Amino acid sequence: MAAASKEAKSVNTSPFYSHQLRKFAIISIMTMFTFMLVFLFLLPFANMSLISVKTTDQITEGATGLIWPMEPITFSYDGDGDGDLDVYDQFRVPMPDGTIMQLALVQPGRQTSQFLDTANPEAGLITWEGNWRGLDRVTELHPHFENFSTAWNMLDFPKVFRNTLVIALFGMVGTLLSSICVAYAFARFPIPGKNIWFIILIGTIILPSQVTLIPTYAFFAKIGWTGTWLPLIVPHFFANAFNVFLLRQFFMTLPRELDEAAMIDGAGPFKVLTSVIIPQSWAAIIAVGMFHIIFAWNDYFNPLIYLLGQPDLLPISVAVQQFNYQYGPRPELVQATSLMAMVLPVLLFLFAQKVFMRGVVITGVEK
Repeated sequence: MAAASKEAKSVNTSPFYSHQLRKFAIISIMTMFTFMLVFLFLLPFANMSLISVKTTDQITEGATGLIWPMEPITFSYDGDGDGDLDVYDQFRVPMPDGTIMQLALVQPGRQTSQFLDTANPEAGLITWEGNWRGLDRVTELHPHFENFSTAWNMLDFPKVFRNTLVIALFGMVGTLLSSICVAYAFARFPIPGKNIWFIILIGTIILPSQVTLIPTYAFFAKIGWTGTWLPLIVPHFFANAFNVFLLRQFFMTLPRELDEAAMIDGAGPFKVLTSVIIPQSWAAIIAVGMFHIIFAWNDYFNPLIYLLGQPDLLPISVAVQQFNYQYGPRPELVQATSLMAMVLPVLLFLFAQKVFMRGVVITGVEK
């Protein structure tokens, strides 16, 4: 009877363990797949970081050797007896007794070379037979973080950072003010033909910017705004269809009973907006604000055409591109400037990640 009960128990529990095993296998495969995607996504950034702390010689050697910023270790010695110290590279040299010594190459030759023991230079030169070109050079990890300070000064990074920040912040203020008001009107007010007007507004999203480029530029040139920041800031005070759509969808998820309760207490439409709608919509508002900052930070074409001939007003996107053209043979400086240009958007996303992702999910999924 005991054996029968044990057999029945194993039969009953085997499907449970089989299910747990399948679940563990699926979770393991998905985790491994996710890590592979993250690794592939971050691989270009890792390559940028490595190149930014190398010299040109290290980049050239890294194409066929180690990818790390390695620097050869040298040894200073008065090899010719003139009283001046000469610098010699060090190599790992196999000795006849099977040991490997770290020696400095003083006099290279085809068949025999003269080395010096760095630990005991007073012992004199050591003659070694063989091809010294096949020896391993002694190197150490030596990242050149001074590339960032060099690029910072050559690009005049504080100036272009200030220009970009001014354009992005003022444009964000205009975007939020106009988009919130328009979205609030579409979400709450009984406007005649509201749905038709909203469809027309959304239809402007698919309108290519190349279609409006020439008339827009001609208009700004006619009123004398070219060569200033005004064409990059003022248009954002007239709302954006994409931002209006996101905010309207979020506002429509808020119960109207809250508006009615505020109106019973004597609140008008503006008071309802500032006291009821906005305090409950910070997730969507922050998401829209970050969308605009990232857009302004990466915008290249508009500043290029409107600020042509004004180097003191250029934002970071145009300044970095011009720097890349000018210093293309110095890839370490190019990568250093690119990494510095990415710092602020990445920090903004990290600090506002929770609210930002919540706003994206709510505005993009619930409606």
